[in-house]
Amino acid sequence: MPDATRRPLSPATRTVISGRPERLPDAPFNAPVTFAATYVAGGDVEYGRYGNPTWSAFEEAVGDLEGGTALAFSSGLAAVSAVLAMLPEGATVVSPDNLYSGTAEQLDERARQRRATVRRVDVTRTPDVIAACEGADLLWVESPTNPRLDVADVPALAAAAHRTGALVVADNTFATPLLRQPLDQGADVVVHSATKLIAGHSDVVLGVVVTRDEEMLRRLDGHRRLHGAVPGPMETWLALRGMRTLSLRVERAQSNARTLADRLAGHPAVALVRYPGFGSMVSVELAGGVAAADTLCTSVGLWSHATSLGGVESTLERRRRWASESPAVSEGLVRLSVGIEDVEDLWADLEDALSAAG
Repeated sequence: MPDATRRPLSPATRTVISGRPERLPDAPFNAPVTFAATYVAGGDVEYGRYGNPTWSAFEEAVGDLEGGTALAFSSGLAAVSAVLAMLPEGATVVSPDNLYSGTAEQLDERARQRRATVRRVDVTRTPDVIAACEGADLLWVESPTNPRLDVADVPALAAAAHRTGALVVADNTFATPLLRQPLDQGADVVVHSATKLIAGHSDVVLGVVVTRDEEMLRRLDGHRRLHGAVPGPMETWLALRGMRTLSLRVERAQSNARTLADRLAGHPAVALVRYPGFGSMVSVELAGGVAAADTLCTSVGLWSHATSLGGVESTLERRRRWASESPAVSEGLVRLSVGIEDVEDLWADLEDALSAAG
């Protein structure tokens, strides 16, 4: 990597250069994929469940962007599970009333087993969240939330949670480290579903955790080793390759999302647009309710009716079609993951589908 002491490098530049091999004659530009289950004894790795050079390159790149040390996991939910495993039995957790359904299900499972008490809050109501943190062990934050796109005052909430002794975890999947850096805002741990915007091409299932706390890092790594929540080298290599264009993809998708949010707000079929002002996610509620939302999702042609998000292609879905979605989310809410296609093509397709939805 070039000497960064002369002038700080921008995040856009670091997405391109971080995690590269040393610049030696005839060295490859890219970290190679290392397919290895077994290593010769006497080194730092020893076994394929304990480390992999391809993981290390990816972790270096993500950690550089987030400002901490990263650990890759086999999925976003594996990363979430590793963080929740650090909680004591009977812990009290404060979380958004709408959040990634996989995280919500893990919290609900702990509550059913009486291993945790979960306090759900509207993260836009800062005083209510601060009050809920009293006596809590963990504050889990998404900003924006999934799928209602609520924005939290992370610095204020993190400071309040720390005053009560609570750990603060931020899911930064939607914002990416290019738009939000929660560790700088007071979070102790950041998680990502790297399946989404980080990898960016809808072909990888991967998770990552980032922290600056050495003890937490040791515990998270121990969980990964013991529970086998390890990523495949090919998936990790693909995610690292996808990261190289993260800045360009986020810039284009965010520009598209802003344009579409403005146009959707003026459309007679749309009752409410939820857009936080940044990022590539937009949620809408239609005047015609659930039936209109379902018609919208099945009438698009360029957009894909599909779950997941953060790829180069645009997708949408009515979130409450999933039984696991939070009841705090409107039945008719449609979440749009805006891709990098031409915005006029995206709008023309949406406009036709909105006409069909009435």
